[in-house]
Amino acid sequence: MARARSRIAGVISVFGELLITAGVLMGLFVVYSLWWTNVLADREADKQGHEVRDQWASSAPGALDTKDGIGFLHVPAMKNGEVLVKKGTDPKTLNNGVAGYYTAPVKSALPSDKQGNFSLAAHRDGHGAKFHDIHKLKNGDSIVFESKDTWYVYKVYKTLPETSKFNVDVLQPVPKESGRTKPGRYITLTTCTPIYTSDYRYVVWGELERTEKVDSARTPPPELR
Repeated sequence: MARARSRIAGVISVFGELLITAGVLMGLFVVYSLWWTNVLADREADKQGHEVRDQWASSAPGALDTKDGIGFLHVPAMKNGEVLVKKGTDPKTLNNGVAGYYTAPVKSALPSDKQGNFSLAAHRDGHGAKFHDIHKLKNGDSIVFESKDTWYVYKVYKTLPETSKFNVDVLQPVPKESGRTKPGRYITLTTCTPIYTSDYRYVVWGELERTEKVDSARTPPPELR
């Protein structure tokens, strides 16, 4: 009887140690997913961002390089600094701590287009988490896109806190569910929701208010000062 109890105690002890080890490994995975991937992504995004600015400095006026990045997104309410914007919303692109503009299922317009919807996506958690604080955006808040030659100043006019990840209507040239019914120059920010999940999408819409030419000192518009 004593020997049997000893065996049972040994089994329980080993099982307990396995549970502790599993817990430690899960904790390390969480740290990696929510912290270390941010560190790596921010490093890569800074590197790519510097390369874009160097390219701007050495290229002719008006040149647009959609491969390396078309500009930088500035959203004061999110306090996320400048976010490099590149072509595409695939994981390989977004995992580098940037925002990507959609090429599918609905092709994004570019800010310089006379009308359309400049639609963007970025991670909310991990890999830079550039849109982590998207829920802090309110109507009237500023969204500024910086290209080589122009500042584009948008104003938020509508948010959609939760919608299906398959809802592509929010990306249409005249974004449905945003309240707008006529062509214009819109911007759409999308990311996963709730926080730490990817079950649904959070959407913010803005409309172009004005543009400003970039001066030699790259003086930011008042919304960023």
